[in-house]
Amino acid sequence: MGTKRHKPEDVVAKLRQADVLIAQGQSVADVIRALGVTEVTYYRWRKEFGGLKADQVRRMKDLEIENQRLRKAIADLTLDKLILQEAARGNFRAPRAGVHVSSTSFRR
Repeated sequence: MGTKRHKPEDVVAKLRQADVLIAQGQSVADVIRALGVTEVTYYRWRKEFGGLKADQVRRMKDLEIENQRLRKAIADLTLDKLILQEAARGNFRAPRAGVHVSSTSFRR
């Protein structure tokens, strides 16, 4: 059976529901069963989303996506910089065997 991915807003709603049920006197085990998640999932959600509101979670996820995009851009630019530095030093590889490179210039 595949795992279900919950949207961050849904997680926050379920955690608020869990808070209400616990305040009504239900045990954590009963609350977890009512939410339909495992104990590990519940405590992971509590750790990650515990004090956040739905709009804060949405903003956090947007920032994480932007951060990931920016990290990729930095990695690409760093690679480009290293390639250009290598080319500027003149460290080119010798031509392959059997390939003749002419040193004559072409005139029109």
